[in-house]
Amino acid sequence: MIRKRITPPEVRKSTKVHNESSKTANHKVKDAVRFVPLGGLEEIGRNCAFFEYKKEIIVVDVGIQFPEEETPGIDYIIPNMTYLTPRKDDIRGIILTHGHYDHIHALPYVIEKLGNPIIYCVEFTRALIENRFAEFPNVPKPKFQVVKGGDKLKLSDNFSAEFFYVDHTIPDSLGFILDTPAGKMVHFGDFRVGYDINGKPQHTDVFERLGDMNIHTAFIDSTNADFEGHSLSEDVVRNELDKLMKKAKGRLIITTFASLLTRLAEIIKIAEQLNRKIALNGRSMKNNVEISQKLGFIKTKKGTIIPMEEINKHKDSDILILSTGGQGEPKAGLTRMANGEHRHVQLKQSDTVIFSSSVVPGNERSVQLLQDNISRQVEEVYNSKFLDIHSSGHSLADDIELVLRAVKPRFMVPIHGYYFKLKACVRIAHKVGIPQSNTNILDNGQVALLTKDGFEVSKEKVPTDYVMVDGLGVGDVEEVVLRDRLLLAEEGMVVVIATISRENGRLLKTPDIISRGFIYLKENRKLLDDIRGKLKSLLVRIPRHQHPEPDYIKSLIRDQIGQLLYTKTKRRPMILPVLIEI
Repeated sequence: MIRKRITPPEVRKSTKVHNESSKTANHKVKDAVRFVPLGGLEEIGRNCAFFEYKKEIIVVDVGIQFPEEETPGIDYIIPNMTYLTPRKDDIRGIILTHGHYDHIHALPYVIEKLGNPIIYCVEFTRALIENRFAEFPNVPKPKFQVVKGGDKLKLSDNFSAEFFYVDHTIPDSLGFILDTPAGKMVHFGDFRVGYDINGKPQHTDVFERLGDMNIHTAFIDSTNADFEGHSLSEDVVRNELDKLMKKAKGRLIITTFASLLTRLAEIIKIAEQLNRKIALNGRSMKNNVEISQKLGFIKTKKGTIIPMEEINKHKDSDILILSTGGQGEPKAGLTRMANGEHRHVQLKQSDTVIFSSSVVPGNERSVQLLQDNISRQVEEVYNSKFLDIHSSGHSLADDIELVLRAVKPRFMVPIHGYYFKLKACVRIAHKVGIPQSNTNILDNGQVALLTKDGFEVSKEKVPTDYVMVDGLGVGDVEEVVLRDRLLLAEEGMVVVIATISRENGRLLKTPDIISRGFIYLKENRKLLDDIRGKLKSLLVRIPRHQHPEPDYIKSLIRDQIGQLLYTKTKRRPMILPVLIEI
């Protein structure tokens, strides 16, 4: 079954504005700015929200969520646009905070439903989106307005935005101040507080400036709110990687997210200093590095990056392979290397493998199995649990506290994370003096009403059910399909093939039984005989003068054979009756 998220009544109830009569509050609520999250507040991924005032809507991010255990076979989960589609003429623009998949990758699937509005983003994000849209030739070409940190734009009659840069793991990540009829809202996107190698915070002036702007509500990235401390300096990460790379005797294989472009740029610099040739493994890795080179974010000497096919033309000590697949994805490059299935790379004892990334929640087991597999073949394997070779792009608790103290918002909404992470962010807000009544944990689809004097969570709910992408299908895999997939995975199936008379429904030959994922037929002859016997007894009951109805017979077989198998095995496989009428 798909996991159902249940919000307790005490959380769902409205948070009322203080010191207002009910009549005055109701009047102001009618004139409120609406903030609605369509994803990202009960999971990691599918980030999407919008601000709405009268007939004007500003959308923020349109990302994907990667599949879960409860969604087998699904490629992506994307935001549900049921509310926005009939209002597409009201959408005045889409603000994209940065180019990570969980913030931009759903755009090709929904851009027509949103009316193809103007997309506000930096040049680098634009290049990533255009590369993505090249895979969708029948989708309208997106319209962009490229922005930079410091730009101020009028988005509509009632919305204006000022953009500013934040530190993250991809170039030119943005936060923005949205000026609305209710006041100034600040959205940081995904961000962290940067530190130098001595542990001194960097570029905090933007937070201090926000503190003088009377911010109404701050929307805060909560991904790491449940972890104490502050972000690890990328200088420290670079130094640790430099040490490991210098002492490697054979090939270097470093895996990280293809989107961690600031990290990739540093690794490439170190590799050039060590005179190593670089081979890129994984389509997203190749695409992102190529785009970064074109835009000048990554600079390499001629001949540094070589095709994967040429790695065996060089000494092992002169090779660095940058690969995707550090999350244990079954088809990713590093997994194929570990399984001996890669066309160009077979792991050697002399290789050094470095995992320079964190483990995405839910991938712990697959990553551990991958590391175990590699460790059987390679002497040196390193990960960020034991060495400072990865710094998250999301602020930890001490950084969030620093930001909230500087910005001093009246209200705070935690975003981007599971519920317990959102709640951890709220505790930090209370610590810095923001009253409990002014911190609001929203669920996906809840409607927040923002007025000049307050913040109220209404009883209205916008549809946010999963919309799943499976191959070429978008939204055509419903809950019943996933239930069947999970049932097949957990209990298997039994196919009952019966050849019957078209005239009277009598069996004309011994039924064939096929089992997949349920029992091993050769060792369960008695159970097979029981199934055949039950089937014969079922069909005998059909009156000889009555023409058999195939759907009725199939339903009968499913119910009766299913009950028989549960009685015998205490398992409920999927029963697939096949009738051949002669």
